[in-house]
Amino acid sequence: MSGTLSIAGREFRSRLIVGTGKYRSFQEMQRCHESSGAAMVTVAVRRVNLTDRSKESLLDYIDRTKIFILPNTAGCYNADDAVRTAMLAREVGLSNWVKLEVIGDEKTLFPDNAGLLEATRILVKEGFVVLPYTNDDIVNARKLIDAGAAAVMPLAAPIGSGLGVQNSVNLRIFREMITQVPMIVDAGVGTAS
Repeated sequence: MSGTLSIAGREFRSRLIVGTGKYRSFQEMQRCHESSGAAMVTVAVRRVNLTDRSKESLLDYIDRTKIFILPNTAGCYNADDAVRTAMLAREVGLSNWVKLEVIGDEKTLFPDNAGLLEATRILVKEGFVVLPYTNDDIVNARKLIDAGAAAVMPLAAPIGSGLGVQNSVNLRIFREMITQVPMIVDAGVGTAS
């Protein structure tokens, strides 16, 4: 297996994608990103100050010459909010790529499959490269791919749990059956600490 990751015709020097949340400081986040060797980081659009550039932002601590920013629709509970958040990220110049989250359950943060599929269809038509955060459901993954998803990101454990991979058998089956696009194992694999 190659150490690089190819999504929608773009090559990344690392297969590791890290986040920007749960660090004690922007400086710690920056050091962790550099140490990890990751070529892509997710940024929760709703948690970033995008309008007042006179204030310090986590974006100031990401070297965009080395690290690709993947806007994330974290905190969106329906397709309309997720689409609006992705559009805002593109409008302010973050990217036309999006880690698409449409959350269906507030406690577990498991995805809303119907909302995720709806938002994927809309965003693909709007020219986005969509990487949907989904459960390890093969049927739903196929629907997302048919809708134009550039990758699928099945969860390994509940978001933020830090439990590591909890569903290895399902993920192995998922990998065997989903080969048209990259599969990126997501959520719960690690923590900022």
